Amino acid sequence: MTKTYNATGINLKSMPLGEADRLVTILTPEWGLIRVVAPGSRKQNSKLAGRMGLFVVNQLLIYKGRSLDKITQAETLESYPGLAKDLGKLAASQYLAELVLCHALSEQPQAELYALFNEHLRRLEQLPRLSSSPSGASLILAHLCHGIFHLLALAGIAPQVQQCCISQHQIQPDFTDPNWQVGFSVEAGGTYRLAVEMSQPQKVFHPVANRSHGVTQSPLPRLTCKLNAVELTIVQQLAAAELSQTSLDAIAPLWVKVERMLRDYAQYHFGRSIRSATLVDALAMSAESSVII
Repeated sequence: MTKTYNATGINLKSMPLGEADRLVTILTPEWGLIRVVAPGSRKQNSKLAGRMGLFVVNQLLIYKGRSLDKITQAETLESYPGLAKDLGKLAASQYLAELVLCHALSEQPQAELYALFNEHLRRLEQLPRLSSSPSGASLILAHLCHGIFHLLALAGIAPQVQQCCISQHQIQPDFTDPNWQVGFSVEAGGTYRLAVEMSQPQKVFHPVANRSHGVTQSPLPRLTCKLNAVELTIVQQLAAAELSQTSLDAIAPLWVKVERMLRDYAQYHFGRSIRSATLVDALAMSAESSVII
């Protein structure tokens, strides 16, 4: 049996190992999530040093060891240099990487997840370097939310935003009523009509756990936040392959609210906090203060 194998992978995180090595976590389409040793990569003259950076895509030859596999050859295919040049883009990319780590499986092909993650990194990299301005921050937050929603959908746990979680009836935003709102519940798995909450307390649907069977004798969904017609429209459009012009034109405070809602949702359903969200909060705070001024 051969002791080497080939893989194409993108570096998601790394940590020092021993005196000169690194332990690198890599997402590959062929083998899923792998953790391999990059021997000597912390040495200045190492050929692997530059290839083990964050979000670098390599063609790898890996030796299968007893406890840990080791990289013997690496050829860089892509590196997304634009992400490191903009703190906002880098923060959003690290945020998405954390969600990938929550979702990815080992020893199983992850081609769809690999392609989706790389696609959203490309979109972030191609944005103008304007994260310090309200419009630039808004664009980054919009693309971050788009990526979050797509990753949740691929994991099979996207929030239900087209239908009411309680009645399962379609929800259409009402722009004629300035006070119109719907509720969003992390625990219930999405949006619900606030009027239905009062009229049907005996039956709550949990679309993430089971989208086809009602669960009776459940408590009312705990309200995470309320969404007006514009906010719900923006959230409903996140499932699309591309962001609409309406979404791209939305102001930063709206995207700040949507990101925090999706963050709460992702953390609840993955059971893990998102550390990179602290950097995104700084970006959001800058954007909101600029709008206020």
